[in-house]
Order: sequence, then C-alpha cells, then structure tokens
Amino acid sequence: MGRKLIVAVLILIAAVSTQAQTTKKSTEDPDNLAKDYFSQIMGVAVSATSNVKLYQFVYEWLGTPYRLGGTSERGVDCSGFAYQLYDKVFNTVIGNNSRNIFSTVNPINKEELKEGDLVFFKINSRAISHIGVYLGNNKFAHASSSRGVMISNLNEPYWKRYYYKGGRLLETLRDKF
Repeated sequence: MGRKLIVAVLILIAAVSTQAQTTKKSTEDPDNLAKDYFSQIMGVAVSATSNVKLYQFVYEWLGTPYRLGGTSERGVDCSGFAYQLYDKVFNTVIGNNSRNIFSTVNPINKEELKEGDLVFFKINSRAISHIGVYLGNNKFAHASSSRGVMISNLNEPYWKRYYYKGGRLLETLRDKF
C-alpha cells in the first residue's frame, strides 16, 4: 500500500512539474508577453490584440528615454518613435516631424481610430506639436518628453485637452501595409 502511494505522489509531482515548465515557456515567449501585457493594460481579451508585431514593437520600446531629435532606443522623441514604428512594423516610411506627418494622412474622428492610426496633439501651440500611435480602446503609444516611451489614454484630462485629430495614411501609403 505504501509503495503505491509513493508512486502516485511521484507521478503527481512529475505531472505538476511538467505543467509548470510548459507554462513558463509560453509566458517567456516575447509575443505572448507583449500580448498579455497589452491585453491587461488595455482591458481587452488577449485575442483582441491582433497586430502582434505592433504590440511587440511598443513593448520592446517602453521606457526608452526621451531625446529631442532621437530615433533610437538610446533616446527618441515622439516623431522619431512614430517613424521607427511605421518603418519596422508596417514597412512604411513616414515624415520626421509631427506636422509633416500630419500632411500625409487623411484626418479622421476619434471614434474612427483603428489600431496603427496616428494621433496628433496641439500642446500649448496652434501647430501640431505631438504625435502618437493608436493601439485601441483609447490607448496610444508615444514618447513623452517627461517619461519617455509610454502608453497613455486619450480620455485622460491632459490628452483630452490637447487632442487635435486622428490620422490614417493616405491610400498610396496604406497600400504598403
């Protein structure tokens, strides 16, 4: 009787240990980490994070420090971040400052925004002075001058106050997606 109990316990331990290793492998996969992170931060199911390449890119750049004129993971400004994201995720080259980029998009209402669209802001200025990339569920990724690359909510009072328009690339550029 004692021998059967010991064998049963050993089998149970082996099964639990195998399950733990399988779970660990799936959560260590960068794509899964990005999808899990964004589903939590955006309050949506993992299956709703459809553009894994977009979320993976943003996930890898989170926390990158702000640097005016920067375009690398050592330091980036808002338009440099949008430029790098579009280049790496969508294989599309966009302008190098928020005003130039705005001239290449079809302006759209906030309600029409889709994953990958651009969002533009006029902060203490009459001209467009900030850009981000829409992720869904009112969240967008951008390079903040005070906190570096981060995710913010369009409904936060600050962003709501300065939001100007959303933008989708013109047909000729969108065909590259």
